[in-house]
Amino acid sequence: MKHKLAVLVENHPGVLSRVSGLFSRRGYNIESLVVSETEDKGISRMTIVVNGDEQIIEQVSKQLNKLIDVIKVNDLTKEETVNRQLMLIRVSADSTTRGEIVQLMDIFRARIVDIGRRSIIVEATGDEEKIQAIIKSLQPFGIQELVKTGIVSMVRGSKDKN
Repeated sequence: MKHKLAVLVENHPGVLSRVSGLFSRRGYNIESLVVSETEDKGISRMTIVVNGDEQIIEQVSKQLNKLIDVIKVNDLTKEETVNRQLMLIRVSADSTTRGEIVQLMDIFRARIVDIGRRSIIVEATGDEEKIQAIIKSLQPFGIQELVKTGIVSMVRGSKDKN
């Protein structure tokens, strides 16, 4: 089962290496990892997606909490969350297929960010299902290059408990 962990850490050099090392030492593969500063420049948030059962995730969470730079670990798997990914994809396109690709990307609310003589670069954001649907729809045209961010995730609703 895929688990999403939100890990708040001190924003110091080497923290990412220590956190990812914890996973690799135990033989767990990180499927997706996004790290960035939060509203507090001294704190970074890692969104980590990893496959494993409840027992494995519980063990990893306990080990993460033991790391000195880790402030808090939340398993977002069972929470109601908003999840997004960003993708850039270069697709073969000539004068005969360009219009069809543009129309198709309008359906997905994706943006054309570059047009070359033989290709188009599309920018898309969305959940995993939307990103996969866009990739599938563009495959017949010939995908030349693909790059995606990891998943970012935030619990729905107000942060205030009141």
